[in-house]
Amino acid sequence: MVTVSDASISAEIPVIDISPFIAGEKGSAEVVRAVETACRNLGFLLVTGHGVPVETTARLYNTARAFFDEPQEWKVMQGRGTGEVGGMAFSPIADEALAATMGLKTPGDFKESLNYGPRLAGDAWPDRPAGLEAAFHEYFGAMEVLSGHMRRIFCSAIGLAPDYFEKEFVDHLSALRVINYPEQHVDPEPGQLRAGVHTDYGFMTILRSEASAGGLQVRNREGEWLDAPSIDGAYVINIGDAFMRWTNDEWVSTPHRVANPPSGYGGTARRQSIPFFLNPSKDTVIECLPAYAGAGAKYEPITYGDYIKLKTSQAFGKG
Repeated sequence: MVTVSDASISAEIPVIDISPFIAGEKGSAEVVRAVETACRNLGFLLVTGHGVPVETTARLYNTARAFFDEPQEWKVMQGRGTGEVGGMAFSPIADEALAATMGLKTPGDFKESLNYGPRLAGDAWPDRPAGLEAAFHEYFGAMEVLSGHMRRIFCSAIGLAPDYFEKEFVDHLSALRVINYPEQHVDPEPGQLRAGVHTDYGFMTILRSEASAGGLQVRNREGEWLDAPSIDGAYVINIGDAFMRWTNDEWVSTPHRVANPPSGYGGTARRQSIPFFLNPSKDTVIECLPAYAGAGAKYEPITYGDYIKLKTSQAFGKG
Protein backbone atom coordinates (compact mmCIF):
# COMPACT_ATOMS: atom_id res chain seq x y z
CA MET A 1 0.00 0.00 0.00
CA VAL A 2 1.23 3.50 -0.86
CA THR A 3 0.62 5.90 1.98
CA VAL A 4 0.87 9.66 1.93
CA SER A 5 1.18 11.27 5.34
CA ASP A 6 -1.29 13.81 6.72
CA ALA A 7 -0.63 17.34 5.49
CA SER A 8 -0.27 18.59 9.05
CA ILE A 9 2.73 16.31 9.49
CA SER A 10 4.65 16.61 6.23
CA ALA A 11 3.04 19.37 4.15
CA GLU A 12 4.03 18.58 0.55
CA ILE A 13 6.62 15.89 1.32
CA PRO A 14 5.03 12.46 0.75
CA VAL A 15 5.62 9.33 2.82
CA ILE A 16 5.70 6.20 0.65
CA ASP A 17 5.70 2.56 1.74
CA ILE A 18 8.03 0.85 -0.75
CA SER A 19 7.65 -2.68 0.65
CA PRO A 20 5.27 -3.83 -2.15
CA PHE A 21 7.93 -3.02 -4.75
CA ILE A 22 10.71 -4.72 -2.80
CA ALA A 23 8.59 -7.86 -2.35
CA GLY A 24 7.31 -7.81 -5.94
CA GLU A 25 3.73 -7.70 -4.70
CA LYS A 26 0.54 -6.08 -5.89
CA GLY A 27 0.94 -2.34 -5.48
CA SER A 28 4.41 -2.08 -7.04
CA ALA A 29 3.13 0.11 -9.86
CA GLU A 30 1.55 2.50 -7.36
CA VAL A 31 4.87 2.76 -5.54
CA VAL A 32 6.64 3.65 -8.78
CA ARG A 33 4.08 6.30 -9.68
CA ALA A 34 4.21 7.86 -6.22
CA VAL A 35 8.02 8.01 -6.25
CA GLU A 36 8.12 9.51 -9.74
CA THR A 37 5.58 12.18 -8.81
CA ALA A 38 7.58 13.12 -5.72
CA CYS A 39 10.86 13.26 -7.66
CA ARG A 40 9.37 15.47 -10.38
CA ASN A 41 7.48 17.82 -8.08
CA LEU A 42 9.77 18.27 -5.09
CA GLY A 43 12.75 15.92 -5.28
CA PHE A 44 12.13 14.82 -1.68
CA LEU A 45 10.15 11.94 -0.19
CA LEU A 46 10.13 9.74 2.89
CA VAL A 47 10.14 5.97 2.57
CA THR A 48 8.96 3.28 4.95
CA GLY A 49 8.92 -0.49 4.46
CA HIS A 50 12.58 -0.33 3.42
CA GLY A 51 13.87 -3.34 5.38
CA VAL A 52 16.87 -1.65 7.03
CA PRO A 53 17.37 -3.29 10.45
CA VAL A 54 16.70 -1.00 13.38
CA GLU A 55 19.72 -2.46 15.18
CA THR A 56 22.06 -1.48 12.33
CA THR A 57 20.95 2.13 12.50
CA ALA A 58 21.08 2.27 16.30
CA ARG A 59 24.59 0.81 16.39
CA LEU A 60 26.00 3.49 14.10
CA TYR A 61 24.04 6.28 15.79
CA ASN A 62 25.25 5.33 19.27
CA THR A 63 28.90 4.69 18.44
CA ALA A 64 29.19 7.91 16.45
CA ARG A 65 27.58 9.84 19.28
CA ALA A 66 30.18 8.41 21.65
CA PHE A 67 32.88 9.76 19.33
CA PHE A 68 31.31 13.22 19.26
CA ASP A 69 31.15 13.19 23.07
CA GLU A 70 34.93 12.88 23.28
CA PRO A 71 36.94 16.00 24.25
CA GLN A 72 37.27 18.51 21.41
CA GLU A 73 41.06 18.66 21.69
CA TRP A 74 41.22 14.90 21.01
CA LYS A 75 38.66 14.90 18.21
CA VAL A 76 40.40 17.54 16.14
CA MET A 77 43.48 15.32 15.97
CA GLN A 78 41.51 12.46 14.42
CA GLY A 79 40.73 11.75 10.78
CA ARG A 80 42.63 14.66 9.28
CA GLY A 81 44.93 12.68 7.00
CA THR A 82 44.20 11.34 3.52
CA GLY A 83 46.65 8.47 3.22
CA GLU A 84 44.28 5.56 3.83
CA VAL A 85 41.65 4.53 1.28
CA GLY A 86 38.53 3.53 3.18
CA GLY A 87 39.70 5.33 6.29
CA MET A 88 37.83 7.78 8.48
CA ALA A 89 37.69 11.53 7.96
CA PHE A 90 36.62 14.03 10.61
CA SER A 91 35.38 17.51 9.78
CA PRO A 92 35.26 19.86 12.81
CA ILE A 93 32.73 22.62 13.44
CA ALA A 94 32.69 25.37 10.78
CA ASP A 95 35.10 23.45 8.52
CA GLU A 96 32.56 23.30 5.69
CA ALA A 97 30.25 25.97 4.24
CA LEU A 98 27.73 24.23 2.01
CA ALA A 99 26.12 27.44 0.77
CA ALA A 100 29.35 28.18 -1.11
CA THR A 101 28.36 25.53 -3.65
CA MET A 102 25.51 27.87 -4.63
CA GLY A 103 27.73 30.93 -4.81
CA LEU A 104 26.81 32.25 -1.36
CA LYS A 105 29.40 33.55 1.12
CA THR A 106 28.60 32.46 4.68
CA PRO A 107 30.44 31.46 7.85
CA GLY A 108 31.22 27.77 8.20
CA ASP A 109 28.30 25.52 9.08
CA PHE A 110 27.69 24.88 12.80
CA LYS A 111 28.21 21.12 12.67
CA GLU A 112 30.89 18.45 12.85
CA SER A 113 30.96 15.16 11.00
CA LEU A 114 32.49 11.72 10.61
CA ASN A 115 32.88 10.59 7.01
CA TYR A 116 33.60 7.26 5.34
CA GLY A 117 33.62 5.69 1.90
CA PRO A 118 35.34 2.43 0.94
CA ARG A 119 36.95 4.12 -2.08
CA LEU A 120 37.49 7.53 -0.55
CA ALA A 121 40.62 8.88 1.11
CA GLY A 122 40.71 9.10 4.88
CA ASP A 123 42.87 8.48 7.91
CA ALA A 124 43.35 5.60 10.33
CA TRP A 125 40.27 4.77 12.37
CA PRO A 126 40.54 5.94 15.99
CA ASP A 127 40.92 3.41 18.78
CA ARG A 128 37.76 4.66 20.47
CA PRO A 129 34.88 4.23 20.71
CA ALA A 130 35.02 0.48 20.21
CA GLY A 131 33.15 -0.77 17.16
CA LEU A 132 33.06 2.53 15.25
CA GLU A 133 34.57 1.19 12.03
CA ALA A 134 32.42 -1.96 12.09
CA ALA A 135 29.27 0.11 12.63
CA PHE A 136 30.09 2.27 9.60
CA HIS A 137 30.73 -0.79 7.42
CA GLU A 138 27.52 -2.50 8.48
CA TYR A 139 25.35 0.54 7.87
CA PHE A 140 27.04 1.27 4.54
CA GLY A 141 26.12 -2.25 3.39
CA ALA A 142 22.50 -1.74 4.41
CA MET A 143 22.39 1.50 2.42
CA GLU A 144 23.80 -0.25 -0.64
CA VAL A 145 20.86 -2.63 -0.50
CA LEU A 146 18.26 0.12 -0.05
CA SER A 147 19.79 2.31 -2.76
CA GLY A 148 19.63 -0.68 -5.11
CA HIS A 149 15.87 -0.91 -4.51
CA MET A 150 15.51 2.80 -5.20
CA ARG A 151 17.51 2.62 -8.43
CA ARG A 152 15.19 -0.10 -9.68
CA ILE A 153 12.17 2.01 -8.76
CA PHE A 154 13.69 4.91 -10.71
CA CYS A 155 14.34 2.68 -13.71
CA SER A 156 10.74 1.47 -13.66
CA ALA A 157 9.51 5.06 -13.55
CA ILE A 158 11.66 6.05 -16.55
CA GLY A 159 10.98 2.91 -18.58
CA LEU A 160 14.52 1.53 -18.36
CA ALA A 161 15.69 -2.01 -17.72
CA PRO A 162 15.90 -2.63 -13.94
CA ASP A 163 19.69 -2.97 -14.08
CA TYR A 164 20.28 0.01 -16.38
CA PHE A 165 22.38 1.96 -13.87
CA GLU A 166 24.13 -0.95 -12.17
CA LYS A 167 27.29 -0.74 -14.26
CA GLU A 168 27.76 2.84 -13.07
CA PHE A 169 27.91 1.68 -9.44
CA VAL A 170 30.45 -1.14 -9.69
CA ASP A 171 33.17 1.04 -8.12
CA HIS A 172 30.89 3.71 -6.76
CA LEU A 173 32.16 6.70 -4.81
CA SER A 174 29.32 6.70 -2.30
CA ALA A 175 29.93 8.26 1.10
CA LEU A 176 28.43 7.75 4.54
CA ARG A 177 28.44 10.64 6.98
CA VAL A 178 27.27 11.05 10.57
CA ILE A 179 26.68 14.68 11.45
CA ASN A 180 26.54 16.14 14.94
CA TYR A 181 24.74 19.45 15.35
CA PRO A 182 25.73 20.50 18.89
CA GLU A 183 23.75 22.62 21.28
CA GLN A 184 24.14 26.30 20.43
CA HIS A 185 25.10 27.93 23.71
CA VAL A 186 25.99 31.19 21.97
CA ASP A 187 24.27 32.89 19.06
CA PRO A 188 25.56 31.83 15.63
CA GLU A 189 27.41 34.34 13.49
CA PRO A 190 25.33 36.37 11.04
CA GLY A 191 24.36 34.10 8.14
CA GLN A 192 25.58 30.95 9.90
CA LEU A 193 23.27 27.92 9.86
CA ARG A 194 23.67 24.37 11.05
CA ALA A 195 23.97 23.56 7.34
CA GLY A 196 23.75 26.26 4.71
CA VAL A 197 21.40 26.07 1.75
CA HIS A 198 22.65 23.60 -0.84
CA THR A 199 21.73 20.80 -3.18
CA ASP A 200 23.36 17.38 -2.95
CA TYR A 201 25.90 16.47 -5.58
CA GLY A 202 25.31 12.87 -6.53
CA PHE A 203 22.62 10.41 -7.60
CA MET A 204 20.50 10.39 -4.45
CA THR A 205 20.79 10.88 -0.71
CA ILE A 206 19.25 8.60 1.92
CA LEU A 207 18.97 10.36 5.27
CA ARG A 208 18.25 9.08 8.76
CA SER A 209 17.08 12.19 10.56
CA GLU A 210 15.62 12.98 13.95
CA ALA A 211 13.27 15.50 15.46
CA SER A 212 14.90 18.54 17.01
CA ALA A 213 14.52 22.27 17.35
CA GLY A 214 16.41 23.43 14.29
CA GLY A 215 16.03 20.75 11.63
CA LEU A 216 15.94 19.94 7.93
CA GLN A 217 14.05 22.37 5.71
CA VAL A 218 13.26 21.88 2.02
CA ARG A 219 12.50 24.68 -0.45
CA ASN A 220 9.60 23.92 -2.77
CA ARG A 221 9.12 25.34 -6.25
CA GLU A 222 7.16 28.29 -4.85
CA GLY A 223 10.19 29.24 -2.76
CA GLU A 224 8.59 28.23 0.55
CA TRP A 225 10.64 26.45 3.20
CA LEU A 226 8.99 23.22 4.38
CA ASP A 227 10.00 21.53 7.61
CA ALA A 228 10.84 17.93 6.76
CA PRO A 229 8.96 15.57 9.09
CA SER A 230 10.80 13.17 11.35
CA ILE A 231 8.89 9.89 11.33
CA ASP A 232 10.28 7.02 13.37
CA GLY A 233 11.80 4.40 11.10
CA ALA A 234 11.41 6.39 7.88
CA TYR A 235 14.23 7.61 5.64
CA VAL A 236 14.29 10.93 3.81
CA ILE A 237 15.34 10.45 0.19
CA ASN A 238 16.22 13.23 -2.20
CA ILE A 239 17.48 13.53 -5.74
CA GLY A 240 21.03 14.80 -6.27
CA ASP A 241 22.43 17.12 -8.93
CA ALA A 242 23.99 14.34 -10.99
CA PHE A 243 20.71 12.52 -11.41
CA MET A 244 18.87 15.76 -12.17
CA ARG A 245 21.33 16.27 -15.04
CA TRP A 246 20.67 12.70 -16.21
CA THR A 247 16.95 13.57 -16.43
CA ASN A 248 17.57 16.94 -18.11
CA ASP A 249 16.20 18.70 -15.01
CA GLU A 250 12.83 16.91 -15.10
CA TRP A 251 13.53 15.26 -11.74
CA VAL A 252 14.41 17.91 -9.19
CA SER A 253 17.49 18.34 -7.01
CA THR A 254 15.97 20.63 -4.42
CA PRO A 255 17.75 23.21 -2.25
CA HIS A 256 17.63 22.39 1.44
CA ARG A 257 19.25 23.50 4.68
CA VAL A 258 19.40 22.72 8.39
CA ALA A 259 18.03 25.60 10.44
CA ASN A 260 19.30 26.86 13.78
CA PRO A 261 17.22 26.30 16.92
CA PRO A 262 15.04 29.28 17.85
CA SER A 263 16.94 31.96 19.74
CA GLY A 264 16.68 31.39 23.46
CA TYR A 265 15.36 27.86 23.04
CA GLY A 266 15.36 26.24 26.47
CA GLY A 267 15.14 22.56 25.55
CA THR A 268 17.63 20.10 24.13
CA ALA A 269 18.41 21.07 20.53
CA ARG A 270 21.29 18.72 19.84
CA ARG A 271 20.70 16.84 16.60
CA GLN A 272 22.41 13.92 14.88
CA SER A 273 21.73 12.81 11.33
CA ILE A 274 23.11 10.07 9.08
CA PRO A 275 23.15 10.83 5.36
CA PHE A 276 24.25 8.25 2.80
CA PHE A 277 25.30 9.90 -0.46
CA LEU A 278 24.86 7.50 -3.36
CA ASN A 279 27.40 8.45 -6.00
CA PRO A 280 28.39 6.65 -9.21
CA SER A 281 31.92 5.67 -10.14
CA LYS A 282 34.52 8.29 -10.96
CA ASP A 283 34.51 7.61 -14.71
CA THR A 284 30.75 7.53 -15.10
CA VAL A 285 29.63 10.02 -17.74
CA ILE A 286 26.64 12.09 -16.65
CA GLU A 287 24.62 12.86 -19.76
CA CYS A 288 21.00 13.25 -20.70
CA LEU A 289 19.00 10.03 -20.82
CA PRO A 290 17.28 9.42 -24.19
CA ALA A 291 13.85 9.53 -22.54
CA TYR A 292 14.43 13.20 -21.64
CA ALA A 293 16.31 14.41 -24.71
CA GLY A 294 13.32 15.46 -26.80
CA ALA A 295 13.96 19.21 -26.53
CA GLY A 296 17.74 18.81 -26.51
CA ALA A 297 20.16 18.26 -23.65
CA LYS A 298 20.72 21.24 -21.34
CA TYR A 299 24.20 20.15 -20.23
CA GLU A 300 27.37 18.90 -21.82
CA PRO A 301 28.43 15.42 -20.66
CA ILE A 302 30.79 15.40 -17.67
CA THR A 303 32.41 12.62 -15.70
CA TYR A 304 31.27 12.28 -12.13
CA GLY A 305 34.87 12.57 -10.94
CA ASP A 306 35.23 16.02 -12.50
CA TYR A 307 31.84 17.13 -11.23
CA ILE A 308 32.37 16.10 -7.61
CA LYS A 309 35.85 17.66 -7.55
CA LEU A 310 34.38 21.05 -8.44
CA LYS A 311 31.55 20.85 -5.89
CA THR A 312 33.78 19.67 -3.05
CA SER A 313 36.35 22.40 -3.64
CA GLN A 314 33.60 25.00 -3.41
CA ALA A 315 32.18 23.62 -0.15
CA PHE A 316 35.55 23.62 1.59
CA GLY A 317 36.65 27.01 0.29
CA LYS A 318 39.22 25.76 -2.19
CA GLY A 319 37.52 26.72 -5.42
